[in-house]
Amino acid sequence: MDSQFIESGEEFEVTASSMSDSGMIAHLRKKLVRRSAPDRSQNFRRSFQFAFLLLNVWIGSLFYLWVRSCETGATATTRPAGVEGWLPIAGLMNFKYWVTSGRIPAAHPAAMFLFITFVAIAFLLRKAFCSWLCPVGTLSEYLWRAGRQIFRRNFHLPRGLDIPVRGLKYLLLAFFVWAVANMSADAVEQFMHAPYGAIADVRMLNFFRYLGETGAIVLAVLVIASILVQNFWCRYLCPYGALLGVVSFLSPVRIRRSESACINCAKCAKACPSALPVDKLVSIKSAECTGCLECVAVCPSEDALHLALPQWTPAPKQGRIPAWAMAAAIALLFVGIVGFARSAGYWDGDVPDYVYRQLVPRANEISHPGE
Repeated sequence: MDSQFIESGEEFEVTASSMSDSGMIAHLRKKLVRRSAPDRSQNFRRSFQFAFLLLNVWIGSLFYLWVRSCETGATATTRPAGVEGWLPIAGLMNFKYWVTSGRIPAAHPAAMFLFITFVAIAFLLRKAFCSWLCPVGTLSEYLWRAGRQIFRRNFHLPRGLDIPVRGLKYLLLAFFVWAVANMSADAVEQFMHAPYGAIADVRMLNFFRYLGETGAIVLAVLVIASILVQNFWCRYLCPYGALLGVVSFLSPVRIRRSESACINCAKCAKACPSALPVDKLVSIKSAECTGCLECVAVCPSEDALHLALPQWTPAPKQGRIPAWAMAAAIALLFVGIVGFARSAGYWDGDVPDYVYRQLVPRANEISHPGE
């Protein structure tokens, strides 16, 4: 197969030559109808990334000051419950507790509400949490972009290795789901109120505060790998991303390609951070799609590529979802669910301040209940 693309004014000439048994040569010519309006999806997405990164830095700073006040006995500051967004396993455990008991968890409830928020976003808007909100995803993206600037390219694992290595995150997810599934509601409640569960967020912070040699080496390897390979952590190792990918596979929303409008330039496939063959598919169903809309942003053809509802829905414009609507939906889901939890009094946990002041200074001495 020999393909050639020639741009001339408003036309792309696409010549596909293939020898049949009779020696016939097939030719295909398509006219490019350029997009009438500029694409602003990446402006929206990067604004969300930057805002959420700042939010996490602010919450992290408040949390660090709170931990230091507990350690030094200084005047108490307020513990920011939003830090529980960094406890996805606690969120999964509390979700299990809520579903099986019908009661809102009293310990780390914010973890559950944030977990529900991000799962809802994944179901309604693909795996958008990973590419629009996740701070780790944001840092990973800018690391591989830096690598592309340095090396003029990003590297890819061979397909025979990429697929099995990509399965690692699903194995990690299966382990955590299995562990939580085997816990009763009472067991979850006891774990969360045990000293180890109560200060899980403090232990997470202390891991980075007192980073050992092994931890430093692992982080350095992940950073280097993220510079060389697009979204290395997200693609191969993140169990949270794996869960959201499974949920997003059930989403009615898809990136859809119009074969009649597509000029087969393959710019969309080249731009896809997940290395999906967007140019060869009519509907992107893969659990690896993060809803970043980069493929839509680079497409030069009017109506060739878009995020859309199922074709059977009676929505206008064939159910197409503009980037501003996706941004608004993400914001509404986040603000709506978090706002409900705060206004209903479900956001902050029930661990008293005096208990934290006893536990936090000896956080690294407290062992897992199973040990």
